[in-house]
Amino acid sequence: MYIKKNLEEARQKIIRLRKALFQAKNIQMFKQNAEMLRLVRRIYMLTKKEPKRFYRAERFFYQTLDSVVELTEKYAFLSSHPKKNKELSMSLSEARITLAELTKRLEEDLTQLMGDEIGELQFELDAAKHSLKK
Repeated sequence: MYIKKNLEEARQKIIRLRKALFQAKNIQMFKQNAEMLRLVRRIYMLTKKEPKRFYRAERFFYQTLDSVVELTEKYAFLSSHPKKNKELSMSLSEARITLAELTKRLEEDLTQLMGDEIGELQFELDAAKHSLKK
């Protein structure tokens, strides 16, 4: 029940994120946003398929996803203003940098979520290399 509730909350946040992401006005932000959405959806789908993975992705569900959604919504809102002063431009620039850092954090969260599979693959690769040497 606990995991189901958290997955439903995450689904709602992903819907909000998708709406905010595609309000981007420049192509560079659009590409970054599409990558962010791809990572978020991948983590969500892996956790939904295998709920036991939820505990390996807690940072994603409790920190990273919230930060990404809030920052993206605020960025979309502020970037839609027609008149941009120096302060707003600086804030938007800082937000883009922070979103890039959050994208890296999403990649880390996905890697942590898939830790067992990466370890198993490495074991299989080592075994295959060893058998090739013989």
